[in-house]
Amino acid sequence: MDIVSVNRVRRLLAQYGEKFFERMLTPGELDDCRTSGGLDVLSLCGRIAAKEAAFKTLRVRGRFLPWPDIVVRRSEGGWPLVELYGPAADMAAESGISEITVSISHDVDYAVAVAAPIIAPTPSAPTPFHSSSS
Repeated sequence: MDIVSVNRVRRLLAQYGEKFFERMLTPGELDDCRTSGGLDVLSLCGRIAAKEAAFKTLRVRGRFLPWPDIVVRRSEGGWPLVELYGPAADMAAESGISEITVSISHDVDYAVAVAAPIIAPTPSAPTPFHSSSS
């Protein structure tokens, strides 16, 4: 789970502009957050929270969040999808994670996201054969 302050993101956007968020979000993610009036701050906060929450599911220590390698896109149905690339995909594989699902919600002051890993099925061990003699 992660929470992002809308006021903090508004301040960063006012101070540094959209360029600041290009380090964290891909062009496609930024487009998903764009309206005719510019970037929608609530959508931007939701994406950031979702990336942080997804990263937390990887359970890695001493690694930095690979912002551009965790992509949160809008599905055709409107719900968020998490795509992992490069180091993020490697971290997921090392942790036995095949996929990450995420839910995003936002209100006036905060955006929150909850992510859940889907554990890759492990090959089952062969069942031992037991014979009984009569």
